Amino acid sequence: MSRIGRNPITLPEGVKAVVEGNKITVTGPLGTLSQNFDSVNVNVENNVITLTRSSEENDVKAKHGLYRALIANMVTGVKEGFVKNLQIKGVGYKASKSGNKLVLNLGFSHPIEVVEPEGIKIECPTANDIKISGIDKQKVGQVALNIRDLRPVEPYHGYGVRYENEVVILKQGKAAGKGKK
Repeated sequence: MSRIGRNPITLPEGVKAVVEGNKITVTGPLGTLSQNFDSVNVNVENNVITLTRSSEENDVKAKHGLYRALIANMVTGVKEGFVKNLQIKGVGYKASKSGNKLVLNLGFSHPIEVVEPEGIKIECPTANDIKISGIDKQKVGQVALNIRDLRPVEPYHGYGVRYENEVVILKQGKAAGKGKK
């Protein structure tokens, strides 16, 4: 049996879950999220969500753990939300907020504008920090990745957009004058 899939999900205070056919809807203080599922049975009783398999096929075993993780993320999202922090490093690189757009100066000849998707909040506490928050973990991660991909970290000076705790291993540059006789 799936080790992840068999763990029950306890609903915190203020969070409700409703199963209708092959769809679960989780509602909490921050909003509402829905997820379709198949191959598993979802049961909500006494503020505890449990998932069971419909068969023992490998595909169903994989989905058992997947849907349990997705539902657990939904519960966490509607109660607490998710946050990704990005940092910008580089001479003249900066970010600012203009209405619902994030304006990035990343060393190109023009500023790059990123429109805030629905359900996602983007903030710039400082000119070199970006905070992305929302209730949907997948959406928050995808928006952070899209912004990071606008200027990936280059390996010699470390310039670019990176996650807050990302470890960047810098390459050694040329050693000038070595090896001459």
